[in-house]
Amino acid sequence: MTLNGQDRQAPVILLSDQAARYLGPRIAQLFNQLPYRLITPEQALQDGVGKEIDVAFISRDVTGKSTKHELTESLQQFYRVLRAAPRLAWVHAHSAGADRPIYPELRGRGVTVTTSSGANAEAVAQMVLAGMLALNRRLPELMDAQRRRAWEPLLGDRAPRDLAGQTAVIVGLGPIGLETARLFKALRMRVIGVRRSDAAAPPCDQVMPLARLDDALPQADWLVLTCPLTDDTRDLIDARRLALLPPGAHLVNVARGEVVVEPDLVAALRERRPAGAFLDVYAHEPLPAASPLWELGNVLLSPHTAGHTSGHYAAVAEIFLDNLARWRDGRAMNNLAP
Repeated sequence: MTLNGQDRQAPVILLSDQAARYLGPRIAQLFNQLPYRLITPEQALQDGVGKEIDVAFISRDVTGKSTKHELTESLQQFYRVLRAAPRLAWVHAHSAGADRPIYPELRGRGVTVTTSSGANAEAVAQMVLAGMLALNRRLPELMDAQRRRAWEPLLGDRAPRDLAGQTAVIVGLGPIGLETARLFKALRMRVIGVRRSDAAAPPCDQVMPLARLDDALPQADWLVLTCPLTDDTRDLIDARRLALLPPGAHLVNVARGEVVVEPDLVAALRERRPAGAFLDVYAHEPLPAASPLWELGNVLLSPHTAGHTSGHYAAVAEIFLDNLARWRDGRAMNNLAP
């Protein structure tokens, strides 16, 4: 048979049990009369067919509660199968980023890696908005007053600032950054986008290259990080750059924890410069119980869950299926990992 531009035997696709049940009928329609085989990690390890794997889909249920730093046994098993698959040509990840160590390892072997960038853009942007609104409207203070049964209206110096006219600097203008910019513009905020180039990116009012980040920071009422973790963005926000933020500014990070120098951020938050932060990602995940971030009253924390919604699995599946059809036909695939 001819597949992906080459004469070859029926492709073998590695999926979790859950993904195989969910996607099996759709994959059957996609291949129609073409032969193929779906296998699970357990089958790959039991009958040795793992050496014949061509394609693998790392779905959300595979990673489960694993993080980049702490892996469950099921995820480690999946990785063992991938590492022992000499014919492996392509791996698709459920995540928007591909900074887990396994992905550069696979790319180093010549394996194509694609991501699900865009699948959770609306959800993450909404989480950015929720965190920003909570900080701006001083919800942590109101919730503290509620716990103390104290009637403490937000008056005088404690009154929240109007969002209209405030400036958000969004670092990273992929699907999440652009959707965040759209939501902010609906609140009549000014938006400065920061990315590798200064090409216009509606709905941003202005776009600046990453090399000019220092020029953007003093204008930021809200510094929002939505960028991928790369050599250019690792430790991007350190003590020097935090000091460039104006008084009263806030930080929102839904990118990766390593984009920020975490000890520098803790020290700056203690001095309320920035005034507060909403964090969904951390230098080490899960966030250690000993981290001082847990105790800071001007910080809202969430456990890397900004992109989790009931519809995320289906959205990721559509991206994988589209790329599977492209792979089958030898066409260029979307969302190639850099």
